[in-house]
Amino acid sequence: MNTLINKQVQFQDLGLIDYQEAWDYQEKIFAETLSIKTGNRGLDPEDQKLTPNFLIFCQHPHVYTLGKSGKPDHLLLAEEDLPEKQAKYYKINRGGDITYHGPGQIVGYPILDLDNFFTDIHLYMRTLEEAIILTLADYGMDAGRIKGLTGVWLDYEAQINPRKICALGVKASRWVTMHGFALNVNTDLTYFGNIVPCGIEDKAVTSMWKEAGHELDIQEVSDKLKYHLAALFQMEL
Repeated sequence: MNTLINKQVQFQDLGLIDYQEAWDYQEKIFAETLSIKTGNRGLDPEDQKLTPNFLIFCQHPHVYTLGKSGKPDHLLLAEEDLPEKQAKYYKINRGGDITYHGPGQIVGYPILDLDNFFTDIHLYMRTLEEAIILTLADYGMDAGRIKGLTGVWLDYEAQINPRKICALGVKASRWVTMHGFALNVNTDLTYFGNIVPCGIEDKAVTSMWKEAGHELDIQEVSDKLKYHLAALFQMEL
């Protein structure tokens, strides 16, 4: 564990960015942070370097990503049909099954050294979910969790018509995180029809636009979400 604690977090909004480009950027920061942690081993505190933390927000052009525990047949399109949908497809190294990213969705990539915050992956995932839940509450939407399922849901208690509004999938190594969450704000939900979202066959996907009945100011949603993440993690943005 690091002797030094750094709660400063560099926030970056990358705008609309190709998935592969954003993935490569994450991997670069992730590797650099792990290298610092390796270099700190055995050093006196005064000789150690602080590990950086990043909170990256972005949107992606249409893309499907399959986590390492996912099933390829949960992509309901043939890969040769993807160009017709202007979509790409990647098998990636996060947890979870298949999901969709596209314009109108806030994709968040916290690249944090949890030694700077708390070393508990379960708590980390629940804290990300809580930030989403609080953001949705700002818009009068009652969201929560469903036992045994990752992500944030509407109609989560009665489960008469449960609808997933935010997916999560992360990777962590030596307490450094990457990948993250995808909140459907003004998302084109028709793209979810080409997959079994997160491998769950009996539950629907929704967006803030669909629930509110009108398009939302995605920058405003982003600002509220950033505020809740900073407060919950006690980040210094």
